[in-house]
Amino acid sequence: MSFVIPSVSKRDYYEILGVPRDASKDDLKSAYRRLAKQYHPDVNKDHTAEEKFKEVSEAYGVLSNDEKRAAYNRYGHAAFQGGQGAADFSGFTVDDIFEQFFGSFGGTRAAGARRGPRRGADLRYELSITFDEAVHGVQKEIEVTRAETCPTCSGKGAQPGTEPVRCSTCKGAGEIRQVRQTFLGSMVNVSTCPTCQGAGETIAIPCHSCKGRGRVRSTRKLIVNIPPGVDIGTQIRLSNEGEPGSGGGPAGNLYVVLNVEPHPYFRRRGDDIWMEFSVNLAQAALGAEAQVPTVDGEEKLKIPAGTQPGTVFPMRGRGVPRLQRNGRGDQFVVINVAIPTALNAEQKKLLKELSKTLEGSHAGSSDEKKSFLDSLADFFGG
Repeated sequence: MSFVIPSVSKRDYYEILGVPRDASKDDLKSAYRRLAKQYHPDVNKDHTAEEKFKEVSEAYGVLSNDEKRAAYNRYGHAAFQGGQGAADFSGFTVDDIFEQFFGSFGGTRAAGARRGPRRGADLRYELSITFDEAVHGVQKEIEVTRAETCPTCSGKGAQPGTEPVRCSTCKGAGEIRQVRQTFLGSMVNVSTCPTCQGAGETIAIPCHSCKGRGRVRSTRKLIVNIPPGVDIGTQIRLSNEGEPGSGGGPAGNLYVVLNVEPHPYFRRRGDDIWMEFSVNLAQAALGAEAQVPTVDGEEKLKIPAGTQPGTVFPMRGRGVPRLQRNGRGDQFVVINVAIPTALNAEQKKLLKELSKTLEGSHAGSSDEKKSFLDSLADFFGG
């Protein structure tokens, strides 16, 4: 389990394709078509052509995907650290992208890519946890429905006791080849066989469990270990728990995306926690020792005499554990002085007498009466 695509090149993807950052999808496609024709190693025999072709295909593979393009625009190459290989864009190789436009040169490369091992698709699972679980970490059990290799036929798709037969259309090649003339010369256009869908085999008697597909839908229970300090949007990767691969390829990954439910009175800002705590007039004026809630339980906080509304008291090390790092953030307590709304006769009398003794004294500037939101705005620079 780990947190989250690597790069053939560290050059800017827009620079590689020669397009502006606001280029449309049609602009991207046009640029890729031109450069891919120029650098495809089956056409360009220069020793640097293959690397340039991979670089162009990597750039197009990211920028043509809305989600990956948004991540790249925001974080650059750092958005794709980790991953499965320099030419792997969620299961697509650079030749896959090229074949979307031009088919294949020759045929050996395409046949190998199509019929060889292919990685399974990734899956996404959204999981809600409480504020306290995000702070302290938790172990959760989830149920995931996904495709799995059919246990009856072991993924062959044929009824046990029978075997698939060679496709009569492509003679087992899994592809149909056609020679066409282009401005680059004679080229072989290779397409997937429509009869066997590239498998090279057809099934005479389909498996009764999977109906010949070789896969069945199954629901499995998985354990997700959530470390302390996660936040909204944190992704936890469960390797090889996605869709199964084909042709002996590895399974994809399952990405668990976390949603953290709001707390009744704690508010999180990075690794710090903020809360508003109310004291009465006497406690604010005379000082007091209060039991203040934290994510670890109640702790004592000394309220000095003369504390004004909006005063912020830090409680060091009582915030959120720093994810994958040592230490914790802090908790900040914003004091609110509760004004009584229902006074008995004696309380009114005492307050009137107190008011007389305070006549002419400084009642406090507006800065001393800041609200909770004002305090937060000041602390975080407005």
